[in-house]
Amino acid sequence: MLADMAINLELSRLMTYRSAWEVTLAQNSPTSYYSSIAKCFAADTANIAASNAVQIFGGNGFNTEYPVEKLMRDAKILQIYEGTNQIQRIIISRKLTIQRSIVFSVLYDIFKMHATKAAILQLLSDTEREYRDVAMKFAKEKIMPIAAHYDNTGEFPWDIVKEAHQIGLMNPQIPKKYGGLELTNLETVLIVEALAYGCSAIQLCIMGPSLAVAPLNIAGNEEQKKKYLGMLTAEPIIAAYCVSEPSAGSDVSGIKMKAEKKGDSYVLNGTKAWITGGGLAQWFFVLARTDPDLKTPPGKAFTAFIVDGDTKGISRGKKEQNMGQRCSDTRTITFENVIVPKQNVLGAPGAGFKIAMGAFDITRPAVAAAATGLSWRALDEACKYALERKAFGVPIAMNQGISFILADMAANLELARLITYHAAMTVNNQAYYASIAKCFAADTANIAATNAVQIFGGNGFSKEYPVEKLMRDAKIYQIYEGTSQIQRIVISRHILQKIASSGSAS
Repeated sequence: MLADMAINLELSRLMTYRSAWEVTLAQNSPTSYYSSIAKCFAADTANIAASNAVQIFGGNGFNTEYPVEKLMRDAKILQIYEGTNQIQRIIISRKLTIQRSIVFSVLYDIFKMHATKAAILQLLSDTEREYRDVAMKFAKEKIMPIAAHYDNTGEFPWDIVKEAHQIGLMNPQIPKKYGGLELTNLETVLIVEALAYGCSAIQLCIMGPSLAVAPLNIAGNEEQKKKYLGMLTAEPIIAAYCVSEPSAGSDVSGIKMKAEKKGDSYVLNGTKAWITGGGLAQWFFVLARTDPDLKTPPGKAFTAFIVDGDTKGISRGKKEQNMGQRCSDTRTITFENVIVPKQNVLGAPGAGFKIAMGAFDITRPAVAAAATGLSWRALDEACKYALERKAFGVPIAMNQGISFILADMAANLELARLITYHAAMTVNNQAYYASIAKCFAADTANIAATNAVQIFGGNGFSKEYPVEKLMRDAKIYQIYEGTSQIQRIVISRHILQKIASSGSAS
């Protein structure tokens, strides 16, 4: 409950700032669109937050001796004056549907029109716009036409991956000295969002190795970076991040895989599960327990390794048959007496947990961006269909029951985009904002995809239409790189620590 209150507070603040900035600086801008989103979401947030506060206070919350009952009374008018929340949703939905019967919804037009004003009070540079535009062009021309084929067959899309590597869309954050583009976090999430618009599964095949790259960027020495990052820039190969286990997913501290030091090497034994790219990886980032004492804190108990994929003792399980993102190669990897030289220890012995968690802080905004790209696609598909499909003689988009769904999808998409960009650019409290972005964008993607299926009606349940795939693909965003429940734990711990130290949670 506290985590969701914090998420919605941060989102309300970002959208309020954005709408105020649009009004102040933008000429010929769709300011009413952003102002309506800000007013509607902030008013709903205030009412939910005040009601939750009363609930947390229990019986005391109903008593005028405590401040929260007044907050609940005061909040209600925010949903009424200066245009009710129902009126705000009408404004938002009209912006999405008026004169938008072909190709993309107004949302893409708005984003393209204001490319120089995207993100939170920061202008996109020409270079940032170029990366985003290249990725979107690639998504529309190369990915979208073949996405259904790879979803049906489950084949790894090597041809697309090779093309993406050739034009610089793969492993974008590898430093230039090792052959990479050394893109910023913001540039990377712009690319990811656009690729995921085309197909989130193919996007994962292209960008999946970035999770293995992050620990090397954090803690690798010069020799390690030159060898292993250089391999990725030289040709389109796959690397994989091996942390999850059959009995330890989000609870990384529960890892059982062991690494025993013997002379100048370590011997690894254990099994890793749900490894993206596991069947194809030419090297792995592996986290293993080096301190057998289970009472040792995680920050000292685990060591990180880089393991070559052809090392004796590594076996790769069958490809998992997943609900969605089917062309991604996900497998169980078993390490049996795998000998790894000490030169392949990443960072210091015992520092592996910190390295692995630091990688998540870098990559979670990219996961949020992928979820945002899927939400964007769901909204576009839903808008197009709602304008074309007629019931009772008029397009179903004219039905308020449909238009309000579209309005909420649009509002949540804009909010997901804002918090994702903010998380990508944030240096302080990086884990906090990364968790908010990942959690909210994942939930938004699932709601958006489900709503798109609902708007399509019976057609939405058919594989002949694109939205059922979106719904299947979306679910994993609430699971991998830390479940949405884990993100809420991270968020709530942060705000409770902050209230204890400073007197304010935000």
